[in-house]
Amino acid sequence: MTTATALGPAVEIGESVIDRARRGDQEAFAAVIRHYDPGLRALTFRLLGDRDLMDDVLQEAYVKAFRALPRFRGDARLGTWLYRIAYNACMDELRRSRHGRELPLDEALPSGSADPGEVAAGRGDLAQALATLPPEERAAVLLVDAQGFDYRESARVLGIPEGTVASRLNRARSTLRMALGTIG
Repeated sequence: MTTATALGPAVEIGESVIDRARRGDQEAFAAVIRHYDPGLRALTFRLLGDRDLMDDVLQEAYVKAFRALPRFRGDARLGTWLYRIAYNACMDELRRSRHGRELPLDEALPSGSADPGEVAAGRGDLAQALATLPPEERAAVLLVDAQGFDYRESARVLGIPEGTVASRLNRARSTLRMALGTIG
């Protein structure tokens, strides 16, 4: 079974596992969570910037997902549905806390440089630049550029039209280019 990574969406987990989880099978639900957890952690951490807070928010999201799973209609992929729950939990937390956090960037975004010093410096610069983005724009960048979601799936996760994903990405990428001093 392929699992989610911080660099792209997972191959959808098997229907039999989803069906068992829908019927309340805790082992099947645990398999679902193991399957999607790495990507959900990457997104949640980048939005919140705090590992303890990430754990709390994910725990809340997983409880919500477990309770709601029997009502999951399958209109979207299960992974998209879970990302939406986690994203909403992050946005709720950000609204509650109303304070920014510095967002360190470890392995969530790929680097194009082979030199470890340049990689570390670039990640730090990128982390600082990402931290300046509004959470909605940061989420679009993370879903599309770091997680590998297409615009359609990103729109479903974020609960917005595809065109809004495109405009948020455009604004965010422009801001990031300016902050990083690159031309593009």
